[in-house]
Amino acid sequence: MTQPIATTTLPGGVALPALGQGTWTIADRPARRAAAVAALQAGLDAGMTLVDTAEMYGEGASEELIGEAIAGRRDEVFLVSKVYPHNAGRRSAVAACEASLRRLGTDRLDLYLLHWRGGIPLAETVEVFERLVAAGKIRRWGVSNFDVDDMEELLAAGGEAVAVNQVLYNCGRRGIEFDLIPWQAARGIPVMAYSPIEQGRLPRHPALAAIAARHPGATAAQVALAFTLRRGGVVAIPQMSTPAHVAENRPAADLLLTADDLAEIDRAFPPPARKRPLDML
Repeated sequence: MTQPIATTTLPGGVALPALGQGTWTIADRPARRAAAVAALQAGLDAGMTLVDTAEMYGEGASEELIGEAIAGRRDEVFLVSKVYPHNAGRRSAVAACEASLRRLGTDRLDLYLLHWRGGIPLAETVEVFERLVAAGKIRRWGVSNFDVDDMEELLAAGGEAVAVNQVLYNCGRRGIEFDLIPWQAARGIPVMAYSPIEQGRLPRHPALAAIAARHPGATAAQVALAFTLRRGGVVAIPQMSTPAHVAENRPAADLLLTADDLAEIDRAFPPPARKRPLDML
């Protein structure tokens, strides 16, 4: 029997499913729209109620598709969107947030992220995010693609309420294990891992296929996801564009890798021995 998906707790005590749904390119092929909508709904049915998007994704098309998929089910969803850096100012962030809300067909976001750092001072972005919280348009806020020095600067700019940092992380992109993951763990700030199977490339690696073969019914993609989820404080948001894709990925939340499995992954994808620049896509 499938177990409930393990959860990760945000500052303030809100629990998120450790396996959610990403939507970066989900609206790029209009002919596959119906399948994408069905996939999101199947993910909700399977307990993957965290849905991540951004105003950048398809210039709003991803948000519109999600709005269609969650119509009548909004209260089931932990909804995340992101603002462009150039829209993260006192006035522009309010307008960008309201546009995202219209496209999503909702009156609030559960989490609103600064997509990456830009030229607008962090203190200004923190100020407007807090105003959006006070107005009820967002429940909480966070950042994306921030390294340790960025996070330290954010806290110094009054950003102690940051709820999450969304970054690129998978078994082939392990640089954040050296410093960022420990830094965030010490402060109770979860990591949200995007591209946890490297846009479909990792499942082709023979080491992951060999590990999957030792677990009846498992796939290399599930092994890659299980690796990302092996520690607490990390949420993974792979994109799943069809219901079949959802059915394949969901069991990863239940897959427990052995010490031998993890040692084999370390040999194939060595952990960092020093500070590395933050990986981004």
